[in-house]
Amino acid sequence: MPEGAMLSERLREMGVVGAGGGGFPAHVKAASRAESVIANGAECEPLIHKDYELMCRYPGEILAGMALMIEATGAGEGMVGLKEKNRAAVEALEPEARRRGYRMVLLGDFYPAGDEYELVHAATGRLIPAGGIPLHIGCLVSNVETLYNVRQAADGIPVTRKCLTVTGAVREPQTLWAPIGIAFRDLIAHCGGATVEDVGLLVNGAMMGTLSFDLDDVVTRTTAGLIVLPRSHDLVTRKDRPRLEMDRIGRSACDQCSYCTELCPRYLLGYDVQPHKVMRSLGFTLTGAANWNQSAALCCACGICTLYACPEALYPKEACDGAKVALRTEGIVFRQEKPVTVHPMKEYRRVPTAMLRKRLGLEAWERDTPFREAEIEPDRVRIRRKQHAGVPLTPVVKAGDRVRRGQALGRTAEGELGAAIHASMDGTVHDVTEDAIELWR
Repeated sequence: MPEGAMLSERLREMGVVGAGGGGFPAHVKAASRAESVIANGAECEPLIHKDYELMCRYPGEILAGMALMIEATGAGEGMVGLKEKNRAAVEALEPEARRRGYRMVLLGDFYPAGDEYELVHAATGRLIPAGGIPLHIGCLVSNVETLYNVRQAADGIPVTRKCLTVTGAVREPQTLWAPIGIAFRDLIAHCGGATVEDVGLLVNGAMMGTLSFDLDDVVTRTTAGLIVLPRSHDLVTRKDRPRLEMDRIGRSACDQCSYCTELCPRYLLGYDVQPHKVMRSLGFTLTGAANWNQSAALCCACGICTLYACPEALYPKEACDGAKVALRTEGIVFRQEKPVTVHPMKEYRRVPTAMLRKRLGLEAWERDTPFREAEIEPDRVRIRRKQHAGVPLTPVVKAGDRVRRGQALGRTAEGELGAAIHASMDGTVHDVTEDAIELWR
């Protein structure tokens, strides 16, 4: 079994990246030093249940992958964070965690429990430095699917499939393994097809996910789920509004009630994130905007301000997104001046997931998404060259090549951030473009 530097190299070659949505290459984390490794199973996006299903079915593999990361990083302890309400997952993991000496961290059913700043604080009582990462206080956080993939990679099995939930307006909502590169239309067809004609797709969740109308878009290593909604649904129409219109509405209608700030999870942890000040900056001069925009620098883009807190249905999160871009463009590095101290009202201002679903108009779409073992066999896949934090991969195949499932299609050069990509089915390389490598069966 590989360990230390050997594990890091194996993870890079096997294509293991953060499967919870971030896509950060796991080999970099495996090569670091840590005091604690925390498995993140605190799935909190409404309607997405893939981590829950994985924890119920693969507890041994997840914790074996965690053991490998503990050994590689020299960590002295392991912790598993998940919601207490997910009793089947708790009961599946607990015996193996106890045997290995890992601690279970049971969380309430609130959003965003899966944010690593929230999880680290719940698990250790420590606060990540403003603008920092968990490793700055000795913690390494990995999604439970990532840890499953670590265990697979240690046995030489590359990442060729993605666990995800398909739900919403489909006939057979389910959680399943999908080949990387499969088109959304094929995924929806596998789930019995859509129950409405005109759909919008929330890729990776209703809160932090992106809106797409492109049924030919494809699954990547970071796709956690697909929520299919009628195009007329309020979430779809809100997310589809042009950015300039969002800003215009905010400039004219924001009354500075500050609910967006008072319910912001990062603000409640003690970080200087104040969306209401960023909204104020929409009507300022360039100088004033640059000043107040710094209140967005530590925003985690969870979406609570826009989709839950604002009584006028404005767009503070999107204003913060724009502010962060402006800060990077200007080369401004924000430094929090005051100490990070948890707000005394933090525990009383949590956003319950059930209330969030109701506010989003998703309660009717909260359905069981049972795990289905049957794997999909599409006629073609389009595997993106960049589906991770880092640079696009350099192809190692060309059009006309015959490839086998698990064969490397692209790699990064030495010193570049990324992890190899692999064929998710047997087939022929139909095309290699700047964006993707397309395989046909």
